[in-house]
Amino acid sequence: MNSSAKASPWWTPSVHADRRPFLIGRNAIQAALRGFFSREDFIEVDTAVLQISPGNEAHLHAFATEALTTDGQKAPFYLHTSPEFACKKLLAAGEERISCFAHVYRNRERGPLHHPEFTMLEWYRAGEGYESLMMDCVRILALATETAKIGKLGYRGAESDPFAGPERISVAEAFERHAGIDLLASVAADGSTDRDHLAAEMKRVGMRVADDDGWADLFSRVLVEKIEPHLGFGRITILDEYPVSEAALARRSAHDSRVAERFELYACGVELANGFGELTNAAEQRRRFGIEMAEKARVYGETYPIDEDFLAALSLMPEASGIALGFDRLVMLATGASRIDQVLWAPVAEVGR
Repeated sequence: MNSSAKASPWWTPSVHADRRPFLIGRNAIQAALRGFFSREDFIEVDTAVLQISPGNEAHLHAFATEALTTDGQKAPFYLHTSPEFACKKLLAAGEERISCFAHVYRNRERGPLHHPEFTMLEWYRAGEGYESLMMDCVRILALATETAKIGKLGYRGAESDPFAGPERISVAEAFERHAGIDLLASVAADGSTDRDHLAAEMKRVGMRVADDDGWADLFSRVLVEKIEPHLGFGRITILDEYPVSEAALARRSAHDSRVAERFELYACGVELANGFGELTNAAEQRRRFGIEMAEKARVYGETYPIDEDFLAALSLMPEASGIALGFDRLVMLATGASRIDQVLWAPVAEVGR
């Protein structure tokens, strides 16, 4: 076959026949997880895709559109990158346990683990700490594994046993163990960061540093190159206590002001979920959004608006914990799929095809 020939479309009967076992597995896992949340007294909610702001994280890219009023006036809207803002407004409204299977949209993302449109599973617990979410994750991964009738989660030859006790390690511990870097030596008590200190540490251990790299760029490089290749192998990993500057929506840790109540969940080297002890201080949230958008302007030359409605809702929002899990990735690891488009019933058309 000519190497330049295009692959058959997903709707070709033979291609669909290959994908169908993964898709049937997807449906079974989704039904099992809905049952889990129902037994835990969660209310499933459905949020609007069109939002004033798609989110205010520097490195997330949204799809933009516009609404027309009845008299033809134009107003900008975005497809949300997460249902988070809407879910937190529901917590402010008085809901206490909510879950949401949401189609979300992220531009500039396509590959074996990324798709422009995918399904995010989010859930929130009012009045509960983020450790509760960690236990939820362990149970959910075990349930997905049981439902798929496999012994372990797997991806590209790697395995992760969700029935074994998870590894819980702080980001600082992971930097020390896997990169030989004292991360928190470059973070001040107020959360500000020292770019030059981290750069010197990276050069000391032989890592690449560019002159225009900011602290966040350096942090991400160490995380991707030195830390993530060690996470979630054999058993799942909970990577906990991110520096405050890398946790714009999470509250500070009670025991160390340099870090926040944020964790990420890994299995087979794949990031599956991102959880927080939620920040409810509107003034602090506005300040952090400002920092994120300044970084976005520096790197990409654009910013997204602030959802003032969301900031207003924070004044009514109770203390809570919340998490976003990439449902399609979980299905991949539970069914043996190697690419995310294998577990999507109808993938988004590729540009240029």
